[in-house]
Amino acid sequence: MKDELRYIGKKIVDNHLTLAQRIEGTIAAENKKTGVKNNATLAERRKYRAQLIVCFGKALYEDTELIAQEVKKWGRRTAELAIQYNISLNNLLREVATYRTVIWDVFTEELEQRKFAAITMLDVSKMIDPLIDQVFKVIGEVYEAHNERLMKVAYTALEELSVPVVPVAEGVAAIPLVGAIDTHRAKLVMEVALNEGARMNLSHMIIDVSGVPIIDTMVADQLFQVIRALKLTGVKATLTGIRPEIAQTIVNLGIHFDELNPCVNLQEALKNLGFKRVEAQ
Repeated sequence: MKDELRYIGKKIVDNHLTLAQRIEGTIAAENKKTGVKNNATLAERRKYRAQLIVCFGKALYEDTELIAQEVKKWGRRTAELAIQYNISLNNLLREVATYRTVIWDVFTEELEQRKFAAITMLDVSKMIDPLIDQVFKVIGEVYEAHNERLMKVAYTALEELSVPVVPVAEGVAAIPLVGAIDTHRAKLVMEVALNEGARMNLSHMIIDVSGVPIIDTMVADQLFQVIRALKLTGVKATLTGIRPEIAQTIVNLGIHFDELNPCVNLQEALKNLGFKRVEAQ
């Protein structure tokens, strides 16, 4: 039986380019029906397909552990290339499934011509099918990691937008906070305020909380820490938009309002900084 497996494996390896072309033809025909485009060059596609076919053939007569490692590397490289060419996960997995069909067509021909025992074909299946499943697994992992990176980038961009620093005049900027503030966002306010205060060479920063629906003791304390940190860097901070319930929370924390340099609203804060209302002509 080992001789039969070696024969089939060698036949696959010796004809790997022909099999790669057959796979290419099958996939191309399917893509034409569905309108899917693969932007990789024909040479690139055949090169990668031929490499996997060789792995499948060698798996029948060489160390399966070593071949499994090669298959994993192939799956990773192929997934990265597919992502580069904007090939969807669904289309890539569909293409890989084609390998099983084409290779089994070869086995069927050999079974008829050489009358191999059914157990031989079962052993072939036991050796190759797990490798194809491994390819599916690795490709899925690469795509998942890629999607997580994209989500992280998008989330980071969203976070930056959630703490906007608006220049008002030279040396003066405002941070209008809108929406709920949790521990993570409160830390982000601290980071952005300090970084932008230094980058923009600010002398005054106005933090407006009129758009924040709820400010509990944790958030109030975090905002106070931001104001203290800004003061240490030479930036005077003003807190505006303080509603009665927010004022009560601040009092309960034992924070003196003078430390917050509070104003009713942004307009009053700007007025205190020397900005005057422009009268209509």
